[in-house]
Amino acid sequence: MSLSSSKTLSRAGIRPAGNTATGTLKIIALFLMLTDHAGKMLFPNIPELRLIGRLAFPIYAWCLIVGFSYTHSVVHYMLRLLLVGLISQPLYIVAMNHTWTQPNIFLTLLIGLGGLWGIREKRWFSYLWAPAAALILAGVLGADYGWKGVLFLFLLYAVRGSRTGIAAVMVAYFLFWGSYYSQVTSFFGVPLSYGSLPEPFRGILSAFFRTETFGLLSLPLILIPFGSYRKMPLWLSYALYPAHLGLLWLAETLFR
Repeated sequence: MSLSSSKTLSRAGIRPAGNTATGTLKIIALFLMLTDHAGKMLFPNIPELRLIGRLAFPIYAWCLIVGFSYTHSVVHYMLRLLLVGLISQPLYIVAMNHTWTQPNIFLTLLIGLGGLWGIREKRWFSYLWAPAAALILAGVLGADYGWKGVLFLFLLYAVRGSRTGIAAVMVAYFLFWGSYYSQVTSFFGVPLSYGSLPEPFRGILSAFFRTETFGLLSLPLILIPFGSYRKMPLWLSYALYPAHLGLLWLAETLFR
């Protein structure tokens, strides 16, 4: 998924306009996800850790868009996602106290990638039925983030060539998504007392300070290039996810 050069041509002819240093982005996303999962497993009395973790999914989603744009083989890409997802699922169940009916994030990415492939290839009207099938499948299989997560991948792919488009999609999407979640009234003990502000400031801040809307804070990381395109070893890129679950499970077992 990482690029060795910013000059590499996209397979679809549209070069992603945002940050393509996916090796670095995935490391950042992993630490954010680690913070999220540690908040659930080890520090349940610190909900702010889970808020920080909301930044991980949009970064992983963008990495998938970049990877899909440049991969030499979508089939091999999908097989890697499937393999890592299957290897990670037992650890995900044990570490996060889930069941087999609650799949990890790799299923969401796999289903989304299949839909994107259909959109790009346009075989037998696949640009119509493939994304529709992906959205339905995500709901039926109970994919992490559900059909909304897969839809986010499709929207992000549609605007991948424009920083303005990426920003617009993320702001609109996370404001809509966040409207279904609870209001955030404090952050690490600091009260967010925006309720006393006059309109329209109160309404704007109220819309932003919701659980899932915190994902918007990942936008600068997605839009602004780091200037570094060092490639992460492929095996390491995928091994980090099950490894972090194993480490958290070990920590919870030792310090329970």
